[in-house]
Amino acid sequence: MTQPGVIPLVHERPGHLIRRCQQVAVGLFLEHCAPFDLTPMQYAVLRAAEARPGIDQIGMAGLIGLDRSNAARLGAALEARGLLHRSPDPADRRVRLLRVTPQGAALLRAVEPAVERVQAELLAPVAPALRRMLLEALGAIADAHNLSSRAPQRVKTA
Repeated sequence: MTQPGVIPLVHERPGHLIRRCQQVAVGLFLEHCAPFDLTPMQYAVLRAAEARPGIDQIGMAGLIGLDRSNAARLGAALEARGLLHRSPDPADRRVRLLRVTPQGAALLRAVEPAVERVQAELLAPVAPALRRMLLEALGAIADAHNLSSRAPQRVKTA
């Protein structure tokens, strides 16, 4: 017997459940990080620029699985807030190189406890013994189907 509110062949599908979990994750992030006026993708852009100072905007987009047009829009918005510096590449003026500003680095330090609370709250319904397996399973799905994504993750090895 189907539970009330459950639509057979929808609520049992992994794609639907992953989409719902993504909605929940974004909602929790926005709730906990509201005082910082930061979205999950803005956070990811800043973290990528912090991890790879001087990375080009396209490389950053590939690193976090973000499409190029959103990368440019997010980069410009973060630059306007003084959190990210985008400079032209001397070898190719069309390319933008990214660096987190001191204000951006301070924001990342300040927001990190809230981001950790989001992760803990998101995983709270899962038994502690199963959390690592869940993350490994999600990683395996993302890796196996990376090229099917609208914005595949592309990591330059050189």
